Amino acid sequence: MNRPSKIPRHVTLIMDGNGRWAASRGKERVFGHFEGVESVRAVMEASVEWGIEYVSFFAFSEENWKRPVAEVTTLMDLMGKAMEAEFPTFQAHSVRFMVLGDRERLSGKLNSTIDRIMQATAANTGLTMILFLSYSGKWDILQASRKLALDLINNPTLGISEETFARYLVTDGIPDPDLMIRTSGEKRISNYMLWQNAYTEFVFTDVMWPDFRKEAFFRAIEEYASRDRRFGNVK
Repeated sequence: MNRPSKIPRHVTLIMDGNGRWAASRGKERVFGHFEGVESVRAVMEASVEWGIEYVSFFAFSEENWKRPVAEVTTLMDLMGKAMEAEFPTFQAHSVRFMVLGDRERLSGKLNSTIDRIMQATAANTGLTMILFLSYSGKWDILQASRKLALDLINNPTLGISEETFARYLVTDGIPDPDLMIRTSGEKRISNYMLWQNAYTEFVFTDVMWPDFRKEAFFRAIEEYASRDRRFGNVK
């Protein structure tokens, strides 16, 4: 397969359809989550191959805590094990790994794994791979507003601008997504990076996440490449 004709700097993915994919095969929802790990690996490997700078995954939303305890526990355990399993690949391809979200809600064991792998890959200079865990766009804006308000009390001359505010979001230092892909046919952004997706191109595909591999990723990027991004301007 050829390299896409136009490479976005930052691609983000909402991984949807694991449960329905499993149910259609007469299996429990968690089976879809396990298979979905292979899709994450495929997207990461393609991103490295094609020279994408940032790839991020909406892995677990703040709202997902409302799911059955058994499913949440399995998901968290799966994510920790997947991080451990992929660590050698991160190092082999100089991938910088990051986790963003309300990490206070994660277990001590999972946070320990995250910290260890983030520290070990912090100096890597290839692809930056980001997992959004226990994250919501509204939470991100609220936590940024609180921090900015406290700093304004101590430094009234700080001022408020889009650039200033963006530095308080958890994505500080990370470019806004050029392309957001959502799988499984759903057409919404589900409280994900509300500030950062202001001018992001959206691609919605009917492919379920466990079936989303390199070819489907290629097609989504090619659709992005066909678009004319004007950011409110005219050419």
